[in-house]
Amino acid sequence: MADIRLEGVGHSYDGGRTWALRPMTWTWRSDRAYALLGPSGCGKTTLLNIISGLLSPTTGRVWLGDRDVTAVPTARRNIAQVFQFPVLYEEMSVYDNLAFPLRNRKYPKAEIDQRVRRVSHLLGLDDHLRRRSRRLDPGRQQIVSLGRGLVRPEVAAVLLDEPLTVIDPAMKWTLRSKLKEIHRDTGHTLIYVTHDQTEALTFADEVVVLNEGEIVQAGEPTELFLSPAHEFVGHFIGSPGMNVVPAEIAGGAVRVGAEAVGRAVGEDGDLPPGPVRIGVRPEFVRITAAQATPGLTARITGVDRMGAYDLVRARVDDHPLVAKTGAGSRYAPGAVEFFRFDAGRAFLFRDAVRCGSIAPLDGRDGS
Repeated sequence: MADIRLEGVGHSYDGGRTWALRPMTWTWRSDRAYALLGPSGCGKTTLLNIISGLLSPTTGRVWLGDRDVTAVPTARRNIAQVFQFPVLYEEMSVYDNLAFPLRNRKYPKAEIDQRVRRVSHLLGLDDHLRRRSRRLDPGRQQIVSLGRGLVRPEVAAVLLDEPLTVIDPAMKWTLRSKLKEIHRDTGHTLIYVTHDQTEALTFADEVVVLNEGEIVQAGEPTELFLSPAHEFVGHFIGSPGMNVVPAEIAGGAVRVGAEAVGRAVGEDGDLPPGPVRIGVRPEFVRITAAQATPGLTARITGVDRMGAYDLVRARVDDHPLVAKTGAGSRYAPGAVEFFRFDAGRAFLFRDAVRCGSIAPLDGRDGS
């Protein structure tokens, strides 16, 4: 196994006028399972194809361990790639499709059989091994494609480009668990591309969030949820995403209109006065007795009954605010309520990048 290292790698499809992938330096560590998460068109597939060798970067170098593979063709990179839709030999049986990558590399017959049966068992293909691939439904065909990518024990990395798109939703949870089990068994460096936050957060050791061709944050799923470093991460991860409310820092206090919601604490010291945006997840917004703590008054516009919980929607200074409460709440549209933010869970952003957080007010703020 080897690290995959990108040095200043970027790509443009129009001669450098715009960047599909902005130049980046990044290392994918061996033996880790990564999710590359972002919306359609953000550069995920471009990045994956550069790593596999299907695409040559406009700028920068690609390294596998200590080997520069920027100009090395795909076949010699020893990387397996699974695409969004099935890629199979339709007239071959499932067994032969799974065995093909190993036979092509002259593995011993006994080892081929052992590897094929191990992967087929983990993916639930035991009852289909003798069937021709063309007789399978599209979802099952894609599972066979997954198996082809995972069956080789010696590959440097396995790249999965939205591999569960055609899989029945009921099977996705099971397959994600199976993929993690196979990853533990093989130890491959695994990069899993998806636009689905649930897939990313439940699968990966580390999630890398890509937006507009650049990495905006990477970390464990809990870190991305609890401590977003960029407004996009707060918006894209979570259902619903992070609340964003315009505010102002004045006299050390964070104010929304005339109401002080807390004290501004900078990431690297004091924050200068001026406009900021408060980012706080609905999970950390509380509805309390009026003026019980520093917070905001807001008018409720609706309540979404989600079964296990309610989403209470409100507006403050014509900006939306959502609080996640227990099921069966009695808040009514039109009512004016008082909202406060959990300590340490409300962040401040400037130019979409986190610059600080909100702490409780104290006497120095004039409260």
